[in-house]
Amino acid sequence: MDMRTKDIVKENLLFILGLGALALIRPIMKMTGIMDLIGQAFGSILMTVLISLAWLMIVLFKRTAYPVVILVFAGLSYALFAIIISGIASPLIDGKLQGPLTNPLAMVSVFAVNAVWGFIVGLIANALRRKG
Repeated sequence: MDMRTKDIVKENLLFILGLGALALIRPIMKMTGIMDLIGQAFGSILMTVLISLAWLMIVLFKRTAYPVVILVFAGLSYALFAIIISGIASPLIDGKLQGPLTNPLAMVSVFAVNAVWGFIVGLIANALRRKG
């Protein structure tokens, strides 16, 4: 019998939050200007791929029983962290609030895109887990 999603999240909350926090390397690189050194477009894609690979390797190494659920919620936790950091950092850096907090539709988009990101990586992990 499968565990309910709520139970999976509850039992793996710290793991999920840790995976979400790991993805914060991307916005931190952007805020610190490191991404400008690599190039915004290339750097963003590169970091997304590297974070995806890290998430994939971590859930496979940990032998996570529910990688799709774990990674969807990791994506959602990353979205929440990124929105909060944007809300704190943008007034400090730019002198005014910018980012998803200023537009409810953008906030929904951030959560949706990152849930889909986690879902895709979770499906890959699930497929690799079953093969191995």
